[in-house]
Amino acid sequence: MTATPFFSVRNLHLSFADRAHKPLFGPAPRIEVLKGLDLDIGEGRITGIVGESGSGKSTLGRVLVRLLDPDSGNVMFKGQDIAGLDEEALRPLRRDLQMIFQDPMSSLNPRHKVWRIIAQPMKRYGLGGTREQATEALVRVGLPAEFGDRFPHQLSGGQRQRVGIARAIAVGPSFILADEIVSGLDVSSQAHVLMLLSKLAKEMGLTVALHQPRPVGDPSPLRRRDRAGPRRDRRQRPGRAGLRRSAIRCYPQTPCGDPVAGNGRYLVRALIRRSPSGRGTATGHRPATDVRGRGKLRRYGR
Repeated sequence: MTATPFFSVRNLHLSFADRAHKPLFGPAPRIEVLKGLDLDIGEGRITGIVGESGSGKSTLGRVLVRLLDPDSGNVMFKGQDIAGLDEEALRPLRRDLQMIFQDPMSSLNPRHKVWRIIAQPMKRYGLGGTREQATEALVRVGLPAEFGDRFPHQLSGGQRQRVGIARAIAVGPSFILADEIVSGLDVSSQAHVLMLLSKLAKEMGLTVALHQPRPVGDPSPLRRRDRAGPRRDRRQRPGRAGLRRSAIRCYPQTPCGDPVAGNGRYLVRALIRRSPSGRGTATGHRPATDVRGRGKLRRYGR
């Protein structure tokens, strides 16, 4: 008999309103970010979710911890479908679902000392939240006890990220979502933070979903063909050179027939907007929006 996955996602869909292209009348068009996603996360493992920028990794993570509501699909957590639960029903599960944010400076209260930042979630879930408990969590992530009297701006980037980890593990969760927690750190700090997270996961029996360019720990991450975001058809969108050629065709050529002539360099900056269908202009065709008179012709001296 196959064991039930810790997290099981089936046919997950999520879209956002594209208000930049909203018509004068009627609803805004929808941009589908998660499109029929299927994913299993095993208990007690570190699973790496990989994908290029904008593919929907962070959006998927926020759906897993129910910071975002999916349009449709199932999100099974310990055999319970949490996709359709309201906030009242989710409140008992919040302690088990913790998140470490990408930018610790924006996720830590700058007005509070470090020990109070760690103690506040513990008070929220009735776990005491004393200064001694916060100091114990701080020491567990490799920071000295005296750091509890400091403010977030007095710490380095790696130290602030350790505070975020201490805040997440202080309430004793069973699942932690690490949203690209080392993307803003140097190489040595990245290695230390990842080793610390791996050590804590083994000691506490945590299940961790880690958003990174490459998988960490789990050899079977989210593959490219299972990517969260919609695929782009490169045949429908030209490269940068194609858009530049289309823009130059709308401007009169110099007497020598070259847009770069004379004593200075002329840089054509065309304001090319997307067509209502959402596609860019094709190479060799007139742009969707006439850029004649809308571009800027600047001259840069040598």
